[in-house]
Amino acid sequence: MGQPYARPHVTHLFTVDVEDYFQVGAFERLIPRESWETRECRVERNVDLLLEMLAAANATGTFFTLAWIAERYPALIRRIARAGHEIASHGVTHRRINELTIGEFREEARTSRAMLEDVSGTHVIGFRAPNFSILPGCEWAFDVLVEEGYEYDSSRFPINRPGYGSPRSPRYAHTLDTPSGTLVEVPLTTLDVLGMRVPAAGGAYIRHFPYAVIREAFLDRARNGIPGVFFIHPWELDPGQPRIDTPWLTRVRHYRNLDRTAIRIQRLLKEFRFGAIAGSLPVMTQNAPLMLA
Repeated sequence: MGQPYARPHVTHLFTVDVEDYFQVGAFERLIPRESWETRECRVERNVDLLLEMLAAANATGTFFTLAWIAERYPALIRRIARAGHEIASHGVTHRRINELTIGEFREEARTSRAMLEDVSGTHVIGFRAPNFSILPGCEWAFDVLVEEGYEYDSSRFPINRPGYGSPRSPRYAHTLDTPSGTLVEVPLTTLDVLGMRVPAAGGAYIRHFPYAVIREAFLDRARNGIPGVFFIHPWELDPGQPRIDTPWLTRVRHYRNLDRTAIRIQRLLKEFRFGAIAGSLPVMTQNAPLMLA
């Protein structure tokens, strides 16, 4: 078979998980939530840097925001919304969904949406679980999201990785049928390399992998007319953030190549066109059966 032809007009999806360096899942046993208030917050400067980069590229994105951040930095959330970006929910306290009861998750989904809408003055329809933690066996969470008024979710990473992988989940956007209605699932981008599914959606992977891997993943999606989903955390643009005393592997994963992130994102924004998820939902929903193939 010949190579699929390129479709240069595909708009990929740029997403940001708005949380600070001390709120990441890898540090949750080292930094209790009760101590968050005592930590130096650096999220504003880092999000503002992302906003500048997106504006320079004439791009928009979806900002999955912790309500904990929105409550303390409402002006930041309003800046994001005024710049034309979508505000979506990342929960309240960054707790993993697979560790919550149904009632606890419902409270997180409901409270975060209400707080974000109140602060931003925009309608919130999207959700992303901390650490992509709507894992196999947690499908009940999709029904809760529909009942709480969400229209799409972006919590599944279709890779085989302990902690947040959903390897049997479809690679492309698709519609989920729940007892309460339908929900569009927008998974993170992967790339097939020598028969293996490689995570190529950004985050740590844009820091640890060669840039060519990330680029090829988005080129592959463009050739097939399918939007790729990129994600990043604001702290990943911040090599000057305070260092946490962690085990060696966690330290490498979190701190390696922080000084390269901004350059690589700028390159990606220059090579591809990016927008927010909400604006692409009609197209993704229409093409869902094709994307499941």
